[in-house]
Amino acid sequence: MISLPLVAVALLPFALAAPQPDAGVIHVPIVRRSQTDRVANLPEAVKALRAKYGYQPTNATYSKRANTAAVPITDESNDSSYSGVVSIGTPSQNFNLILDTGSSDLWVATSSCTSCSAINSCTSCASTEFTTSKSSTFQSAGTSLQINYGSGSVQGATSQDTVSFGGFTITQQELLAVSATTSGLLNSGLSGIMGLGFNTISALSATPFWQALYSAGQLSQPLFSFYLERYIDQSTMNTAPGGTLTLGGTNSSLYQGSIEYLNLAGSPSYWLLNVNSLSVQGKTVSVGSSTLAAIDTGTTLIAAPTTVTADVWAQVPGSIALMGAYAGLYAFPCTTSVTVTMSFGGSTWTINSADMNLGSVPSAVSGTTTQMCAGGIFDIGTSVGSGSGIPTWIIGDTFLKNVYSVFRANPAAIGFAQLANGLSTPTATGTSTVNPAKVSSSTATSTSSSSSSGNPLMGAASPNTNIAVSLTLLASVAACFTLLL
Repeated sequence: MISLPLVAVALLPFALAAPQPDAGVIHVPIVRRSQTDRVANLPEAVKALRAKYGYQPTNATYSKRANTAAVPITDESNDSSYSGVVSIGTPSQNFNLILDTGSSDLWVATSSCTSCSAINSCTSCASTEFTTSKSSTFQSAGTSLQINYGSGSVQGATSQDTVSFGGFTITQQELLAVSATTSGLLNSGLSGIMGLGFNTISALSATPFWQALYSAGQLSQPLFSFYLERYIDQSTMNTAPGGTLTLGGTNSSLYQGSIEYLNLAGSPSYWLLNVNSLSVQGKTVSVGSSTLAAIDTGTTLIAAPTTVTADVWAQVPGSIALMGAYAGLYAFPCTTSVTVTMSFGGSTWTINSADMNLGSVPSAVSGTTTQMCAGGIFDIGTSVGSGSGIPTWIIGDTFLKNVYSVFRANPAAIGFAQLANGLSTPTATGTSTVNPAKVSSSTATSTSSSSSSGNPLMGAASPNTNIAVSLTLLASVAACFTLLL
């Protein structure tokens, strides 16, 4: 006869793994992967970010570009990017997809992709390519679509299938089933993107997964929030616990004080704010007249207009503009601690000096025997588009690691709060206090909306819906993929 205690122990893993919306917290194991030298990949990363937002290098020739769930995530290769495990199809197949507030489409490489061999080198990944024939719920619309990025492009068929993430499911979620990519676009273990922007910028003209959840009444609030861990100032590593993404609410254990919300600049498209003020080494730097900024978790660095970037690095003694493939990037003596503060119209936030230092630049690149390090703010270049909704600044993880950030759709706003004590917050001297958050007993708190007015981008949430679920994500990295997405 089998004792009840033994049965309980045997069933415990299954109880912990199953979605438990009303229990408050779910944790999912993470995966470790590797990446190449991040500094060496900076030229491709910068090129990709410019293409993403329709920019070209300064003075370059013209070229076209084509519910609530709190989530601990993983930091890979010292703060390069973050991804989550997304399940697609019936039965489900699992994929590591970049989580990107700077885009709105969901795409995944399929088994018919003959140019996606790079992702197959991930031996620890449950799945790397989506086998559509194994999903009984997969539907292809038969329409071909190509998406162009700075370092390549993806092409595939517009499709629908069942998609699950964080214990939540959307049937007939629109996605791009990718059948071709430019060589080198996908790195080991990464299979695509999950866009977290608004449907208005979707190349598929689709409703993003997070918006579909709220429209279906699965989320208590139309928002999600991030805490991003810092390891850029630690020795080189593959992955580590990287923070928390919360879908549909906020995680009160990860921040202190109140969340300061700032209304979006313009109608929802990208997550846009206006840069209000900037200081470097304690000196005020003019932000100029073009201040529209996209707040982008899929970008590692901070991109700024040409004149602003030059003024930023003019405040740092010994800094130089890099040339050739590194054009747009700046380097400074590695012995210098660079301190930057930013404001978007509310509080002033300090960027940890560790986040401003991307690592040592080879002397062949810097042209000097002084050990120089690449800086976290670079020149985005010149826009190839026009219109009031084109951002001239891109605010990536260099800034976002220093705050608790909330992306709210209704009323449309972005919120920032001070990180909780013990997390990776800057000290008074700007150095890093690294203590990875342990979210084993975290609480996902549903936040209330200050307005009952409807948002045309969002469906009406069920008044009885109040779901709080915690789960683990991955922070997956590819330096050439980070700024690309």
